[in-house]
Formats: sequence, structure tokens, C-alpha cells
Amino acid sequence: MSLPSIEPYALPRAEELPTGRVDWRPDPTRAALLVHDMQRYFLAPYVSDAGPVNTVVANIAALLGRSRELGIPVFYTAQPGRQSARDRGLLTEFWGDGIGAVIDAQPGAEDIVDELAPRPGDVQLTKWRYSAFQRSSFAEQLAELGRDQLLITGVYAHIGCQATAVEAFMRDVRPFLVADAVADFSRRHHDQAVEYVAQRCGVSLLTSDALAALAPAAVPAS
Repeated sequence: MSLPSIEPYALPRAEELPTGRVDWRPDPTRAALLVHDMQRYFLAPYVSDAGPVNTVVANIAALLGRSRELGIPVFYTAQPGRQSARDRGLLTEFWGDGIGAVIDAQPGAEDIVDELAPRPGDVQLTKWRYSAFQRSSFAEQLAELGRDQLLITGVYAHIGCQATAVEAFMRDVRPFLVADAVADFSRRHHDQAVEYVAQRCGVSLLTSDALAALAPAAVPAS
């Protein structure tokens, strides 16, 4: 029930992205950025100095930099290091005790990796289930900020990232899965998530495309 060992794999290239059903484009006046579960515990199964995780961390860092430059709201999700059986619910039957199984032996396992650490003004959501919207005020905060687009980055692509994209769509928030700023158990799982989002609920795009759409010049003059 624990996390699998994850072998290095290459991230999707532009020519490998699936054809989408919609032509949505990120808008810096409408978008928010989500850094999903980039905690030490969830990154531990990867080879730290190899793909995909090293590139994913760098790409998320680039998106964080652009978002903060333009005043785009930044949200993080992070699972608690310790959870009651009631709070953890059915996750235990699929994944065991999660971070709670290692927290005593590995203090800080619940922390977001240093390279992507939240800054003042960022919002950190407590993550209880696959979707970032579950048991959180995420939807309400996006609405209050007037944001109806969500750039999704982090791990794992075919679990929490995909679930969050689907729920965003069902709440009329346009999801953008950044295909080279998410990582998964394998390239097969990764491609499944990228394909699903592109065909069923949003747009799958690369970091370079997101950065181009969120260029400073794209912000209308006041």
C-alpha cells in the first residue's frame, strides 16, 4: 500500500501532447497557480537528480517566479504529517498511513521541498483527498479573487492533479495541466493524465507555453 519506487522517465515534448478539444489560453488576469503536493514524502520515490522530478521542480519554480512577478495568486496543497483515522478515511485502505508512517523517523517529510517553498502571500491548503477542492475553501477563494482559470503543477499527475482538474471543470474553473511541470509513477501514468485532461476537462500544455501566455506584456495596461 506504500508508494512505488519510481524509475526515471522523459517528460512529454510538444509534439507528443494530445490534441485538445478546446483552445483555451492562460490569462494572467484570470489564472491562479496550484503547486500540488510537492512534499518531501511524495518526491522521495524519485531519483532526485534525474528526470522527471529535477525538470519538474525547475519548471514549477519558473511558473512561481512568473506568477509572483505578475501578482497571479499562488496556492499550495500539502497533506498533514499526522492524520486521525477519521480524517484519513479510505486513503488508508489504498495507501496505508502515508506521511504518518514515516514522520517520526523522517521529520520534515510533510514539508514542501525547499526549492518551491511558499512565500508570504501564498495560500497553503490542507489536503485531505485527491482533489484540492475537497474539504477546503479553495473554490471560494478562487471566486473571491475573480479567478476562473487554474494552472496545475505537482504530483501525482494521474491521481490528485487529474482529480483536481476534473473538479475545477465541474466548478466552471478552466484547468490547465502543465504537462512538464507534473510528475507521476511512470510515463504511462503521466500520459494517461495528460490525455484525459486534454480530452475531457481542460488543456494540457507545456511550461514554455504557459510562460509565453503569462508574459508581462500580456497584462493589460491600467
